[in-house]
Amino acid sequence: MRRFHFFGSRVVKTGVAIFLTAWICEMLGWPPVFAVITAIVTIEPTVSDSIKKGLVRFPASAIGSAYAVLFISLLDNSPLTYTLAAVFTIATCFRLKLHAGLLVATLTAVAMVEVIHSNYLISFFIRLGTTTVGLLVSTGVNMFVLPPDYTEDIVKNIRAMSKRTGKIIDIVFRDILEDKHDQDTLEKNMVDQLEKKIMQTETLIRFQKEEAKYHPLVGSEKLQFDHAQNQMAQLRLFHYHIDNLINTPLKMNNWSKEERTIILHAVTELAQAMENVAYYNPVKHQQELQQITEIFWEDNEKITKNSKNYPTNFPPELIILYELLSIYNIVTKFYKEKN
Repeated sequence: MRRFHFFGSRVVKTGVAIFLTAWICEMLGWPPVFAVITAIVTIEPTVSDSIKKGLVRFPASAIGSAYAVLFISLLDNSPLTYTLAAVFTIATCFRLKLHAGLLVATLTAVAMVEVIHSNYLISFFIRLGTTTVGLLVSTGVNMFVLPPDYTEDIVKNIRAMSKRTGKIIDIVFRDILEDKHDQDTLEKNMVDQLEKKIMQTETLIRFQKEEAKYHPLVGSEKLQFDHAQNQMAQLRLFHYHIDNLINTPLKMNNWSKEERTIILHAVTELAQAMENVAYYNPVKHQQELQQITEIFWEDNEKITKNSKNYPTNFPPELIILYELLSIYNIVTKFYKEKN
C-alpha cells in the first residue's frame, strides 16, 4: 500500500499532535499554547530527528523560560523585558550550541512575558511541563502515526535519474563524435539537474536509514532499499564520468569511419539500456563492451605518440574511450545490483 508522502503526512501528524497536546494540557490545567508550539516544531522527517532535536529543544526552552521569569520579576511587563529576554536567550543558546532549539526558546521567552503576572517559580515549572508534553506527544505521533517510508520515492527517483542519465549519455557522446562538443550549456544544465536529483535522493536515503532504527525494513522492502543504495552509488559514478567529459576540451579525433560507427552504436545501446530497463541485455551489453575495449587497446599506442601536444597530455580519443568503457562497466554493476 502506498504510503503518504512526507509533506502530506506531516500535515496530518501535526494536526494530531496539536490536538493531543492541547487536550492533555487542558486536562492538567496548564496553558496549552507553549506545548502546542513545541509539538509543531518537533515534527521532523524521521523519529530519530525528532528525538535528537527534542533533546536540544528542552534545555533551550528552559533557558528561554528562565530569562522570561527573571526579567519579568525585575522589570515587569515592558518593551525592555521582551528585548532582554529574547537577546539573552539567543546569546545563551548560541553559546551552548543549542541551535536546533534557538527559535522555540526565543518564542517561549517573549510569549511568557505576556502571560506571567505572579507565581514566577510555579510558572517556570509549568512551562517545563508543557514543553515535555509537546516533545513527548510529537515524538510519539511521529513514531506511530503514518511512520515515514521513503523507499517508494527513492526507487521512483532512481528510475527517473536512470532515464535522464541515458539521455545525457546520448547527447554528450553524439556531440563529441560529431565535433559539436564545446562545453555546451545544455549539457551542463542537464548534468546540474541530475546532480540536484542525486542529492535529493541521497537525503531521502539518509532519512530512511535513520527511520530504520525505529521501523526496520524487512523482507522485500529491505532488499529493495539495499538495491536502491547500490544503484545510487552507481548513479553518482555516472555523474562523475559525464562531468569529466563535459569539462574536458575534446576538439579533435582521428577515428576511422568504421570505428566511429561502432562507438556511436555502442553509445546508442548504452543510452537505451539506461532509459528502459527492459532494453538491457547482459549478453549484448558485454559484446558491445568487448568491441569498445578492443578499439581502446588497438588505438592506445598509436594515438598516444603525440600526447604532449594535447592540453591534458592525453589525446581526446583515449579520454573518450576510457570514459565510455567506465560508464559501460558502471551500467553492468547498476543492473547487476537491480536484478
